Amino acid sequence: MPIYVYEILRNGEDSGETFEWIHSIKDAPLTAHPETGEPVRRVIAAPNLVGIYTERAVNKSLSNDNIERHGFTKYERSAPGQYVRTAGKEGPATLG
Repeated sequence: MPIYVYEILRNGEDSGETFEWIHSIKDAPLTAHPETGEPVRRVIAAPNLVGIYTERAVNKSLSNDNIERHGFTKYERSAPGQYVRTAGKEGPATLG
């Protein structure tokens, strides 16, 4: 079941206070807080894509081993105007 984010409305305006609620996609959105009865509205929020775009996953996909395994060459700057090949076997060892 999906997790929905709701915002509590106080005095007809958003209070900035949010909470998460799990219910079926077939259920109507909540109009009142389940515990306090305060009016609420559902907030559109980005989905949580655990594991796909985490820092660890990005670092792994950009690692020298992964770049080389996919047939790319990577150069890193060693000094102003100088670049050294750090991944891959094609191309010169240095540029600049």
